[in-house]
Parts: sequence; structure tokens; C-alpha cells
Amino acid sequence: MTGSGSGSPCGACKFLRRKCLRGCVFAPYFCYEQGATHFAAIHKVFGASNVSKLLAHLPVSDRCEAAITIAYEAQARLQDPTYGCVSHIFALQQQVVNLQAQLASLKEQAAQCNIPNSSNKFCGDSHSFLQQDVQNWSQSFQIQGMMSQFDPNLSYSINGDMPYFENENMNLNPEVKYENSAFIWEHGFI
Repeated sequence: MTGSGSGSPCGACKFLRRKCLRGCVFAPYFCYEQGATHFAAIHKVFGASNVSKLLAHLPVSDRCEAAITIAYEAQARLQDPTYGCVSHIFALQQQVVNLQAQLASLKEQAAQCNIPNSSNKFCGDSHSFLQQDVQNWSQSFQIQGMMSQFDPNLSYSINGDMPYFENENMNLNPEVKYENSAFIWEHGFI
């Protein structure tokens, strides 16, 4: 009987080309079909032995989350060897700052329209201005990308298209495609 219980080795053992034994620490987290793809990045960045020791020393209840996190960090490190997943965090933080600024601007416009006896020229057609702001926000949000999903089936190339910092603010290169990154993988992982 194998560690994965399905008659075939888990993705980690498949990648390592070894027999998947009962009690394999990787079997619950790396399925046969796509687990080898996930595990390849983990093995390259952290090493199978180190990850095995780490998972073995964690409580069983924490292992699933640890496996997801380790796999995500390994993929991010392969995609960006300098910053790894930190570049994703910085991009999300910058996105939060931008959205907070847009929200403050919209609140200010709404407050100006709610002043009684206001002679504000924008309030007469406030609905169209707010609708236009929402459309502009939606378009910029779609362009920036919301870190949708980190597809483990894609191959990532190392290039210089990562964000850079200038005066403590991050400038995102418009050519960077963030639509392939996120925390959760659905394609056969776990």
C-alpha cells in the first residue's frame, strides 16, 4: 500500500522517483496528478529533506497550511529570485494605499454633495460623477490585476519586470503581469 492510498505514489515521491511508503509526510498534500509540479519548485528552493523535517515537526492540523505556504513561497522565489513573495506583498500594500486614496476622494465628493444649501456645481449631477469614478476605479483595478491565481502549471521566466522602489513608494512596471499569482491553488494541490 502506498502513502497516498490510491495505488500510485504521491506527487512528491513521483518527483523524487521513489516508492511512496505508508505514512509518507508528503502524501496528504501532494496528489499524484499535479503534486509533482508543485513539489519540483519546493525541492529546488528548499530541498525535500528540509521540507520533510519541517512538516514532520509540525502538528498535523498545521501541515496543510504549511504545505500551501511553502509551495507558494517556492513558486514566488522561482518567479522572482530577489524578492520572492515579498514583491507580491509590496504590490498588494501599494494597491491598498491606492484604493484608500480613491475611497477618501469619493468620500470627500460625497460629503460635498451632502452639505445643505450647497452651491457645489458637482452635486447637481453627482450620480454621473460617482458612476464615472466607479467606472474609472473598476478599469484601473482590472488593469492592475488583483493577484488572482498563481497557476502552478505555468512556467515562469526570470526577468527584470518586477516592481522597484523610489522614495519609499513602489512603482509598478505596467508590463508586469500579476494575474498569475495568489495564495490558493486549486489545480490538484491538497
